Amino acid sequence: MNSSLASTFGFSEPHAGTLAGGTVQRVYDDLRRRIISLQLPPDTTLTRSDLTETYEVSQTPIREAMQLLKQEGLVRIYPQSRTVVTRIDIPQIHEAHFLRVALETEVVRRLADTDNATVVNRSRTLIRMQQAVADDPEQLVVFQELDELFHQTLFAGVDRSGLHMLVRGRSGHLDRIRRLHLPEKGKAQGTIAGHVAIVDALADRSAGGAVDAMRDHLSRTIAKIEDLRQLYPDYFA
Repeated sequence: MNSSLASTFGFSEPHAGTLAGGTVQRVYDDLRRRIISLQLPPDTTLTRSDLTETYEVSQTPIREAMQLLKQEGLVRIYPQSRTVVTRIDIPQIHEAHFLRVALETEVVRRLADTDNATVVNRSRTLIRMQQAVADDPEQLVVFQELDELFHQTLFAGVDRSGLHMLVRGRSGHLDRIRRLHLPEKGKAQGTIAGHVAIVDALADRSAGGAVDAMRDHLSRTIAKIEDLRQLYPDYFA
């Protein structure tokens, strides 16, 4: 995620403070962003020598960043050979979706029962930012980062930011199909409408309404998996 966007809303990056000097963090974040945004599509070969030149670092932080990406299932490492961006794995998408629905419906249920004015105001600010870039094809990466910040804000509202990091770490394959789906006509506006419905329900303190809105919001891309696989057969395992 764009670190300046995250810091604007008071969020630190996952793994922050645990990676020496922030170098591994920087390499990992940028490689992950490029994989999720499909700038590095499935089957792309990543060579350490090229990456050391790109990021102007030694091979050690490159190796550690690759291990983090491997843990997320985003790369496959062939020892003494090469590292390859994985194809999108549908079973992992369904697992990530199950996890997100289970956690995020509970998050909004709890938010609806609390004094949530700060979360509602922050969420509406993010929605306005998404609206500002929604119609610009050059801003799809920013739009997706704002989407992640929206959900991160909800987790933070119930003091469960660690669970957002868990979801993020399991959602690499899901995030890639969301990126494939995003250019579809009406998808960005549909995402915004989903966010508005969630926040409106939270503002009304309607737990049931917030849960229903979140469940519907999280299910839109999942329903498109087969269509996306037909359109991009070489991207899927």
